[in-house]
Amino acid sequence: MDGFWEFAASYWWLVFPLLGVLGGATEGFERWDKRRRKHKLELARIKYGAGAGPVPGAGTTAPTVRGRAHRADVDRVVAEHDAVHRRWLAYELDVDKLIDFPMMSDMREPLVVDFHRAKRHADGLRPARADDVEDLVRLDAYRSSVEELALAFEVAGREARRRRASTFTASERQALTKAKQLIAIAEDRGASASERHTAYRLAMRELEGLVAVPEGATTALEQRIAGEIEQGSHPPATERDPA
Repeated sequence: MDGFWEFAASYWWLVFPLLGVLGGATEGFERWDKRRRKHKLELARIKYGAGAGPVPGAGTTAPTVRGRAHRADVDRVVAEHDAVHRRWLAYELDVDKLIDFPMMSDMREPLVVDFHRAKRHADGLRPARADDVEDLVRLDAYRSSVEELALAFEVAGREARRRRASTFTASERQALTKAKQLIAIAEDRGASASERHTAYRLAMRELEGLVAVPEGATTALEQRIAGEIEQGSHPPATERDPA
C-alpha cells in the first residue's frame, strides 16, 4: 500500500493528461453515437419508404450566416419542433387512432423507441425563449435534433400505417374492431349516459393486452364523454311564447 502512495506522489502530474484523454474519448463517443443514430434513421427511412418524399418539418430551415443566431431562425426551428409534437399528440390523445395504428404506442418497437429517444434529445435542447440561443453552435445542435425528431416520427408513422393491425391474430383484430364499435357508442350523443359509460368500460377491457393506451388518451376520451353527457343533460331553455 505504501508503494502505491509513493507512486501516486511521484506521478501525480499524469492525472492532467489522462483527464484530457478521457475527455476526448467522451466527446468522440458522443460524436460516434450521433453519427450512428443518424445512420440508423437514414437506413430506416430507406427501408420503410420514408425516402419517397420530403419529411414534414425536417431540413426546411434556411441556412444562417455564421456568427450570432438570428431570432427568426430559432423561431423557425421551434415551430418545426411544435409541428412534430402536434402530430405525435394526434396519436397520443386519440384512442381511435391508436386502435388503427397500434404500433405508435408500443414501446417494444425499435422505431417507436428511436422516436422517443429523439424527442427526449430535442426537448432537452429546446430553448425556453428564442433569445436564449445566442450562438450558432447551439442553434445548429437544436436544428439537427429537430430534424432527427421529424425523421424518426415520419419513419415510425409510415411503418405504423403500413402495418396497421397486420401483426395481430384474427381474434385480436376482432377485439380491436369491437373496441372501436364500443368507443363509437361511448361517443354517441344519442345513447344514454349509462350506455355510454358501459361502452367505454367494455372498450377499454377489449384493448387490454393489445394496445398500450396512454393515460392522456383515456383522460381525453373520458373528459369528452363526460362533457357531452353533461351538455345533453341540460338542454337549452326555449323562449316562452308571447301571451
